[in-house]
Parts: sequence; C-alpha cells; structure tokens
Amino acid sequence: MIIDDLPLFVRAMLIGLSIAAPVGPVSLLCIRRTLADGFAAGLASGMGAATADAVYGIVAGFGLTFVTVLLTGGEFWLRLIGGLYLFATGIATFLARPTGHAAPVNRRHLSGAWASTFVLTLTNPATILAFAAMSGGVGLTYQAHASDPAVIIVVLVSGIFTGSAIWWMLLCMSVSRLRTRLDQRATVWINRVSGVAIAAIGAMAIGSLSGSG
Repeated sequence: MIIDDLPLFVRAMLIGLSIAAPVGPVSLLCIRRTLADGFAAGLASGMGAATADAVYGIVAGFGLTFVTVLLTGGEFWLRLIGGLYLFATGIATFLARPTGHAAPVNRRHLSGAWASTFVLTLTNPATILAFAAMSGGVGLTYQAHASDPAVIIVVLVSGIFTGSAIWWMLLCMSVSRLRTRLDQRATVWINRVSGVAIAAIGAMAIGSLSGSG
C-alpha cells in the first residue's frame, strides 16, 4: 500500500487527523467554546483532546492487548463517567447565555477547558476502538526488534499529537472567524442545538449500559 511507504511520522499524523476529524462531542465543545469564549478557549479544548490522542498513541505503540483487557473490566465505568459528563455538559451548554464578547483569558479557564476534553476523550471507548483499528491498519504497532524502540515511540506519539493538533487549530480558526459574523440570537441557537446533541450522546452512552450489564 502507498501509505505503508510513508515515513512513520507522516502515518502517525494521518492517524491523528483521522481520529480528530469526525464530528463528535469534543468537536461540538470546541466549536461552542470558541464561539462563546474565543479562540484561546476553543484551542485549549482541542489540545486536551490531542493530548488524550497522544496517550493512546503510546498505547498503540506498545500494542493494544493490555488495553483490551482493561476495557473488558472497565468499559462500564468508562461509559458511565463519560456519559454523565457529556449529559451534564450538554445541559450546561443548552442553558448557557452568550455574553457578546470573549471571556478574559486566564490560566484557570484554559486549564479547565484542556482538562475537560482530555478526560472526555480519554474515557471515550470509541476513541480506543478507533485507535485499535487504525493503528493496525497502517502498521503503527511497536516492533520489538526495532533498532531504537524509544525513538520510534517518540516519533509515533509526536506525529499523532501533531496531526490531531493541526485539525483542532484549523477548526478553531475557522469558527473564530465565523464568530464575528454571528449575533447573539444565532449563538443562542448554536448553544441549544449543540447542547441537545451533546446531552443526547451522553444519554445514549448511559442507556447502553443496560445492554452491557
């Protein structure tokens, strides 16, 4: 395959882009936070997701066997924690009122935005399954006989983080430009639609627990 001929860093970047690009709760959160609080808040949220992707990149580099074992015993709690968080975030987003200006940027605000999407992405079983499928498909699994395993892991994780970060940066830049063209009424409807969508994803995650019990 052509993709197998690409350098490892490029293949890892493609993985990062592929994981980050699909529209999901993290994308909705980044869009909403960029509209409500400005580019920095949206980007911090995206970097939280990119960091979580990098963590799973480390897992992919060493092989996914032990993660499969963890999921077998911990999937219930992953779905419960992630579902409850999504549902609560969706309600808060639905009820949020636009201020008409970006919130002041401070470390606590940005740290909270980063941490929330980091935990959300890390507790999302779909992220783990996506890495399991994609890393095997493009040959990213760590090889024990590699001449310098540590370098390979660093290149792999750096590529995944870079690819994911590029996506979130482009998304937040695009939304930030759109923000100046929206009035408060439009922002209210964006909050409502994204809030309902996020809460619905959370409710479905919680509802799926009855079938896995």
